[in-house]
Amino acid sequence: MNRFSYHRADTVEDTIKLLSADPTARIIAGGTNLVDLMKYLVETPSTLIDVTRIDALKGITETEDGGLRIGALVSNSAVAYDERVQARFPLLASAILAGASPQLRNAATTGGNLNQRTRCYYFNDPATPCHKREPGSGCSAIVGLNRIHAILGASDQCIATHPSDMCVGLAALAAEVHVAGPGGERVIPFADYHRLPGDAPQQDNTLQQGEIVLAVVLPQGGQGYAGHYSYLKLRDRLSYAFALVSVAAALEMDGGTIASARIALGGVAHKPWRRQEAEAALSGRAAETSAFAAAADLLLEGAVGHEHNGFKIDLARRAVIRALAQAATGTPQSQTDKRIA
Repeated sequence: MNRFSYHRADTVEDTIKLLSADPTARIIAGGTNLVDLMKYLVETPSTLIDVTRIDALKGITETEDGGLRIGALVSNSAVAYDERVQARFPLLASAILAGASPQLRNAATTGGNLNQRTRCYYFNDPATPCHKREPGSGCSAIVGLNRIHAILGASDQCIATHPSDMCVGLAALAAEVHVAGPGGERVIPFADYHRLPGDAPQQDNTLQQGEIVLAVVLPQGGQGYAGHYSYLKLRDRLSYAFALVSVAAALEMDGGTIASARIALGGVAHKPWRRQEAEAALSGRAAETSAFAAAADLLLEGAVGHEHNGFKIDLARRAVIRALAQAATGTPQSQTDKRIA
């Protein structure tokens, strides 16, 4: 691990000043991803800024329009087991409980989960070329072992995937990310927070220099999906593994007809993958397999496999159909008994 300075920030303003003064500085809270990356020498920050004492980043509170504001320091476990989240946004609780382990969820924070780095083998190995870790060096995954890599939204620079389960749920619920920086506060729609790799894969998100995540806000509109949802995660083992494919599916039902739909995919792209055309195609349709299959085809339009991950295209299609069927019948995938329902 490299040598670094340590600062404990007392306020958001202190954090912004420290981040603005040092482009290599990193925020630390739970440290469940950053500390590992520092041990691997993937991340070599000159400064760590401890934000765990900042009260403005803590707590889950009601918003004026009936949504929920989740502070950046709220642990994943605290979000998943909050009674308001479970009652009004159960899709998010389910997505969180599908990830990691209880010990990690107790330590990991909401802000940290948003900003975690890819688990691409090559990104995590400094001995191999990786555009994301070292721009201009090459992408080992494209010609290497790429079983876990992207089938959507990739570029010739990078085929890494975003590893979060929580973020897939947040994408489906159309959450907002509230941030602050030298220019003041701003709100980023969740769909715009994470980036596709393009020709700058080293940039995971749209945060600007000196900015910090304050909170994630769940809009009131997401509550309409509390009765018909499912988070389905397919992986190589039943627990403590990242998704090959995951699906956050949520429906508003009018009898046997779909009034509106939200679908997001994880494990398939550089960011949680959502396509509103696929959701619109379900509106007004009967909740049946043919409708689910048509939506899956729209969602996966343009998917491209590589040598080892072509199977993920059909796997994702089947997973979308299964998750939508679970949501339509109000029988969400259990995150305790992880066998596929």
